Amino acid sequence: MKIAAVSEDGVTISQHFGRAPFYVVVTVEDGKIVSREMRDKMGHAQFASEPHAEEAHGADPRGHGFDAGAQSRHARMAAAIADCQVLLARGMGAGAYESMKQAGIRPIVTDLPTIDAAVQAYLAGALEDHVEKLH
Repeated sequence: MKIAAVSEDGVTISQHFGRAPFYVVVTVEDGKIVSREMRDKMGHAQFASEPHAEEAHGADPRGHGFDAGAQSRHARMAAAIADCQVLLARGMGAGAYESMKQAGIRPIVTDLPTIDAAVQAYLAGALEDHVEKLH
């Protein structure tokens, strides 16, 4: 199984999915991390030149990130981790969260700061998904 985590430094899980420049993808076999790789992640920097529907923020009762433009951006972000089953973040928008689910990737908003600790908690069935941190 492959688990992705958004990161700025390769060790900690980023507090903001959209701003993180990397995914750290770990491969797990027999309950142990057997490999890890860094992958570039599209995000705010790459999308800065694209039109952004500010009026969509708050317009949808589900929160921001549900407009067509945001959904397209989220799909492009998910493409880099299409081979992963899980995505770890410490904060993300509700639209991005739902987009990952639609892409077949289980997003988890964790309060654990390090990738290794969160992966081990997930494998132990003890990683809580803090959906109250969605924005």
